[in-house]
Amino acid sequence: MDLRVRALETVLTQKGYIDPAALDVLIDTYQTRIGPRNGARVVARSWVDPVFRDWLRTDASAAIASLGYSGRQGEHMIAVENTPALHNMVVCTLCSCYPWPVLGLPPTWYKSAAYRARAVRDARGVLADFGVTLPEPTRIRVWDSTAEVRYLVIPERPANTQGMDEIELAALVSRDSMIGTALARTPANAPAQARAPGAST
Repeated sequence: MDLRVRALETVLTQKGYIDPAALDVLIDTYQTRIGPRNGARVVARSWVDPVFRDWLRTDASAAIASLGYSGRQGEHMIAVENTPALHNMVVCTLCSCYPWPVLGLPPTWYKSAAYRARAVRDARGVLADFGVTLPEPTRIRVWDSTAEVRYLVIPERPANTQGMDEIELAALVSRDSMIGTALARTPANAPAQARAPGAST
């Protein structure tokens, strides 16, 4: 599939139908700026606003839309919340159903057959591959995204973040933590401009 896409892109470029530089900007926008940043704002709001968190739990589509994030691939959302006792992870076993309005474009590994198969039968092993080791008692629940329903993982809020505002908290939330293959960053690992005043570096 990758080779076919590249061949098609080459032909369209040669014929002058697409501009590769513009295509790169578009892809980067969805991969690293619009999508994950939107989801991070949703998570950060849930961390600081109990009313919004309850709304997100009961009607994620409406709660997310209230922040201006809606559209195709995000019509039917369910938010699942990580706790010390339960860790959630999302996969699409049939293809690559994914909530574009809050996470942008799906990463290549999310669409791979290896991830789709192993996430179901060896979730703990997959998490270990991503560098996440959970305490043995922590239960892992894998959610299968479909064309009808897509999931957003609300990672646990890191410790020592009480003095951080919503923007600073959003910087702790990565795309992978909203899929469930990572944990939220600690304040020490946040981008420098997003650290709370007085936080250690």
